[in-house]
Amino acid sequence: MHRRTFLQSAAGAVSAGVAAPAPTGDGVRLGIDTYSIRDYKWKALELLDYAGSQKLDAIQISSIDEFESLEPPYLAKVRDRARSLGIRIDAGIGSVCPTSRSFNPRVGTPREYLVRGLRTAKAVGAGSMRCFMGSQAERHGSLPIEAHMEAMIKALRSARNEALDTGVKIAVENHSGDLEAREVKTIIEEAGKDYVGSCLDAGNPMWVLEDPELTLEVLGPYVLTTHFRDSAVYEHPRGAAFQWVALGDGSIDFQKFLIRFKQVCPQASIQLEIITGRPPSVLPYLEPEYWRAFPNKRAAGFARFLALAKKGHPYQGPMMIAGAGPQPPEFQAALKLQQKNDLERSLNYARHTLGLGIRWRT
Repeated sequence: MHRRTFLQSAAGAVSAGVAAPAPTGDGVRLGIDTYSIRDYKWKALELLDYAGSQKLDAIQISSIDEFESLEPPYLAKVRDRARSLGIRIDAGIGSVCPTSRSFNPRVGTPREYLVRGLRTAKAVGAGSMRCFMGSQAERHGSLPIEAHMEAMIKALRSARNEALDTGVKIAVENHSGDLEAREVKTIIEEAGKDYVGSCLDAGNPMWVLEDPELTLEVLGPYVLTTHFRDSAVYEHPRGAAFQWVALGDGSIDFQKFLIRFKQVCPQASIQLEIITGRPPSVLPYLEPEYWRAFPNKRAAGFARFLALAKKGHPYQGPMMIAGAGPQPPEFQAALKLQQKNDLERSLNYARHTLGLGIRWRT
């Protein structure tokens, strides 16, 4: 529904003496995670100006590398630009788990990386800082997932005092295939929920055979910030497959999702992290060896994922899909344009269908 149509219908309902129902996402801040437009290579001030042009309420600057400098005068300039635009910042860093293949030793120790991220987040006015453990590699390596979880908890505890001193909470993301929702919950509670919460990603549950609604049910009370994107998930001869798509093009019932979201974490911003241009990924759960990665998977949760896959179907719309490795310049230019196009299509869906966003209404 377009904004004008919605306002006209609402006015008609009021004149008839009947209260118009609020849109599902009414009152929830709408923003973007900067990874959505990564190929533009914009830095923080450019990203804020883009967010302002889109009349967004929030932004997640997901990497320290997106700041031109970590010096106080520059970070103050970023903070002031965000305030002048009426945009709330969530900050972010990468893996902080030293046993993960995703952890980059060049960032220093996990504690050093966390403290640097927290201080940067504080300087730009952010209330949360996203980080993650790893990827699906941690479920298929020589160490059990519980060992990685222990290393992650230890890393988070090492920065507890700094998190409390800065007032910035650490938001642990359920990243690309590393953790189920209940495992993220364990990390949050063992580290300390007074300074650790969740960056709830709605696309990554596919990797661990989890319905995103279940992810929300488990992590909702801990959510500080989010990554929102849609997934086309469907049955496959080897089990199931999924592909990330623009919001509204996939299998997730976000109207239903948002009803629950507003009940458990209405203070969190909806940050769209739209990732398209990738081929479908197969989840071969019909093959016995696949289950070595999920020795403790709960049947009730898996059944909910199966129900989602049975209702879904492959994405049939237009999309340029990249192969692995470097692309020809013409392909890369097209993929870059697609990132922005699919993000803005998703923003339109979030506003006009889900009713998300505050600033664009004024």
